[in-house]
Amino acid sequence: MDQLDLLESQSIYILRQAYRSFKDLVMLWSMGKDSTVLLWLTRKAFFGHVPLPLLHIDAGFKIPQMIEFRDNLARKLRLNLIVGKNIQPIEAKQTFPDGAVSRLECCQLLKTEALKKTLSGEWPRWILDHTTGQYIRQDGGKPFTGVIVGARVDEEASRSKERYFSCRDQHGQWDIADQPPELWDQFNTDFPPGAHVRIHPLLDWTELQIWQYIDKEKIEVVDLYFDQGNGKRYRFLGCWPCTSPVNSTARTAHQIADELAHGQFTKVAERSGRQQDKEDAGSLETLRRGGYM
Repeated sequence: MDQLDLLESQSIYILRQAYRSFKDLVMLWSMGKDSTVLLWLTRKAFFGHVPLPLLHIDAGFKIPQMIEFRDNLARKLRLNLIVGKNIQPIEAKQTFPDGAVSRLECCQLLKTEALKKTLSGEWPRWILDHTTGQYIRQDGGKPFTGVIVGARVDEEASRSKERYFSCRDQHGQWDIADQPPELWDQFNTDFPPGAHVRIHPLLDWTELQIWQYIDKEKIEVVDLYFDQGNGKRYRFLGCWPCTSPVNSTARTAHQIADELAHGQFTKVAERSGRQQDKEDAGSLETLRRGGYM
């Protein structure tokens, strides 16, 4: 087995462990490369089936191609897709694009709060109806206590403090100092009542390995990652006001992997196009402590 085979095998093992151990389980899907690889691995783990719902937290400012990709793939694979959204600040224009709050405050409102309240069932959810192709509002619902996330250690420093099975409290907050070690693939899946668990099957993957795997498996990803003829592409996807493309002529997963291994991005951070990180280098850890994905 090569390194990609070993990573795939471990991720599939973690996915099956999570499914066996947690009754109310959901997977976050941002339509980015990592969570789309995670979706692919889930289908492999369960023989072509996705036996748990997917959750997209829609901040209202995603690049349109991402939403189009989401809806097309969800219909094609007949995914159980849930969309969560914090409508009030968007309607009230209390967002960063409207000039009302900082980028960090905007993320806290549109992502952290939306995620926490959607997971708890306190806020409405929108469920994709495959008969009509429309999203139907559901007011509340059962809480999800286990959340599968496509986080990777090499993407951002605070993620090195995570475990494959990381405990949050009942409010979704993360106590970094209270993370038991995971030794010899002995994962802790026994948590106290009321605990909320984040599961990270991709934790030890690197950006290069993600693209090598996408190339190897021929995984469909949103075309924003590839140069469309203007010499630019996105390396990291988020909300359009806070995410910038990079200069690159890569048009395939193989070319992106080659850039990462031998080209201009070998010493450039993956999240270099994320404007929040430029304003506050610790912004993601601050958000994650409060319940962010």
